Amino acid sequence: MTSSAPVLSELVRSRRDLLRNGWTDRRIAAALADGSLVGIRRGWFMHAVDRTALWAEEKHLAHVIAVARDARGSAVMSHSSAAVLWDLPLHGVRLARVHMTTPTPRRISSAPDVLRHVAPLPASDVVVRAGIRCTSLSRTVFDAVRFLPVGAAVALADAAERQMALRQREWDMDAVLSWRRGLAGRLEEATGARGIRRARWVAAFADGRAQLPGESVSRLHLHTLGFAAPELQVPIDGPDGSRYLVDFGLADVRSFGEFDGKTKYLDEAMRSGRSLDQVLLAEKQREDWIRGRTQWRFARWGAEHIRTPAALAARLAAFNISPP
Repeated sequence: MTSSAPVLSELVRSRRDLLRNGWTDRRIAAALADGSLVGIRRGWFMHAVDRTALWAEEKHLAHVIAVARDARGSAVMSHSSAAVLWDLPLHGVRLARVHMTTPTPRRISSAPDVLRHVAPLPASDVVVRAGIRCTSLSRTVFDAVRFLPVGAAVALADAAERQMALRQREWDMDAVLSWRRGLAGRLEEATGARGIRRARWVAAFADGRAQLPGESVSRLHLHTLGFAAPELQVPIDGPDGSRYLVDFGLADVRSFGEFDGKTKYLDEAMRSGRSLDQVLLAEKQREDWIRGRTQWRFARWGAEHIRTPAALAARLAAFNISPP
């Protein structure tokens, strides 16, 4: 969501800015009352029409921008608030407060919407993203995965690894190994830190080939249900020299699986000019080809099927797929 930061920077308006542009306190109060203006924090606002279209992470990024403009001192954005600056997902996380870290126990802010952390903060762990000081990618992952729910932690760790490893659509395995070594070393040195045992497990489990948070959570549930580690983004030769990629290859039960987010069906840009009917027909033809060529079963599931491992198990059972 760093790509969203320049746009959001223009949309996040201070009271002083509104007054300079012809607003009055009475007009601001009226706009807040009728819902056309939304308060992000004291003295900072967005037009409701701009805010409505935002993802949860982008709404939090707007909050981060407002806090950063008010902030004084050495504190930097950290944890989930650094994660949105690094364009990392926060799957199912309630984002009520902005997280900041300082190496000294000075007050960061008197506002109730800021959660303060005091921890060592070497210069190498501090960078600037979209004009805002925040923790480095490695430090952000280290901090976040120790506190997030395990599903959200896996999704964030997967996305961070993917960000490091994907170069011009080519998978850089050397970059993957370097990233994993660096993160593992950081976690190994943090013996006794809060949440460190789970963080080490998440880091070892992470796989950047998962392209969406839903795929990351699906992979976690498959593990919980007892399936062997699936192959991710499995290439299947298609007709006329084409190639299909399937999200999950479950070799232990001779089955393929795909997490279907609604975006690829509802987002006109992702449909590349095709109608919804055309997209659905192409997906059916693709699935039929893969089934016929491999003689493996094929299951699809969506967000409603990954709320719990049991929900995914029930969905797979409908396709006669169960753990070995």
